[in-house]
Amino acid sequence: MRIAVIGTGYVGLVSGACFSEFGVSVTCVDKDEGKIARLLKGEIPIYEPGLDQLVESNVKAGRLSFTTDLATAVKGADAVFIAVGTPSRRGDGHADLSYVFGAAEEVARALTGYTVVVTKSTVPVGTGRKVAEIVAKTRPDAAFDVASNPEFLREGSAIEDFMRPDRVVIGTESDRAREIMRELYRPLFLIETPIVFTTVETAELTKYAANSFLAAKISFINEIADLCEAVGADVQDVARGIGLDGRIGRKFLHAGPGYGGSCFPKDCLALVKTAQDAGAPITIIETVVGVNENRKLRMADKVIKACGGSVKSKTLAILGLTFKPNTDDMRDSPSLAIIPALQAAGATIRAYDPEGMEEAKKLLKDVVFCENAYETMEGSAALVLVTEWNEFRALDLERVKSLLQSPTLIDLRNVYKPEEMAAQGFYYTSIGRAATGPARAQKRLTA
Repeated sequence: MRIAVIGTGYVGLVSGACFSEFGVSVTCVDKDEGKIARLLKGEIPIYEPGLDQLVESNVKAGRLSFTTDLATAVKGADAVFIAVGTPSRRGDGHADLSYVFGAAEEVARALTGYTVVVTKSTVPVGTGRKVAEIVAKTRPDAAFDVASNPEFLREGSAIEDFMRPDRVVIGTESDRAREIMRELYRPLFLIETPIVFTTVETAELTKYAANSFLAAKISFINEIADLCEAVGADVQDVARGIGLDGRIGRKFLHAGPGYGGSCFPKDCLALVKTAQDAGAPITIIETVVGVNENRKLRMADKVIKACGGSVKSKTLAILGLTFKPNTDDMRDSPSLAIIPALQAAGATIRAYDPEGMEEAKKLLKDVVFCENAYETMEGSAALVLVTEWNEFRALDLERVKSLLQSPTLIDLRNVYKPEEMAAQGFYYTSIGRAATGPARAQKRLTA
């Protein structure tokens, strides 16, 4: 089989590479000549573990190629996947579909035979119907069907998610399109992956509903964490206690500074707007959006409180800038709210992230970017752990204390254990658990 993938962003590049690993002939298309030039040289424009090797091996095998020539890529393709960006539209929060509709028109002009036009981008309900209208209007003679095939890829583990997904959702009313899509995903039948066939509208809504539900779980446990701090409970024990219930599940019950990334923020907003326009508002998700935005700003207050109530003229060490580990994605990262708020309160920021600093430099001002974790701590009043990269999970605590002006650590990801940090002599603040001070100080207070 042969397919074209329009867009070489996160979704398009990962999907194209993974389909080629299935044995499909894939051509990835992008208007950005610089990005295509980099890909042709073997340079991957995004950070995703394992993607560079996957691309390299399939390019060498002749199954994966890159071009700016959309017409050549689409010619003779069994399916064309539209995987362009759908950012939140400025002013109203709706998904900006201009790239999707533009791609649909270009694809229509390039069709040479029966083709399934697949929306892989995350799009609101009704987009697939509009794409069908655009293609039919542009090329009344074209033989095509439209399908929706939403992605459920987690940044940092996207290849595994594509190769061993929980499910594949395909929305189409066409038997012919259904068979082509079934053939594309045939390797997954061997591992008995559920393939869910639905209408186009159902598939589109399933994507938004899934992401919004997960965002709601995150906001729920974050608010429970606040309650734990107020009443002396431990949020991690609470999360374990409820997560072992099969009806709830343990995933996405990790308290922290709020969700970010390319999906949850914009998808929740788009679902809220779609529901409002349809006259069926989803007030739970409206609340989730507000809770998450407030959460990020409250984390700055938490840091300030842990530093004695003021960070004016103090230097703070920040570890982790991306919204999660194993990605270079800075979109809607909590650090983009926390750092400016601390700077506004008078702090100087020294920061380090294993993969996100190039992007961070474009988005954050007056930050001293360091070469490694320990360099951030030199002369700093406190250490703030914002993103839980593996290399931050086993810091040399004696070295940390020797570099900091005060042994103060604010852990916004609950990486360390309060009792162990107290025993090591740290003033330790985490999420949804009691703050602790050095064990020696505690003993004096209780003597």
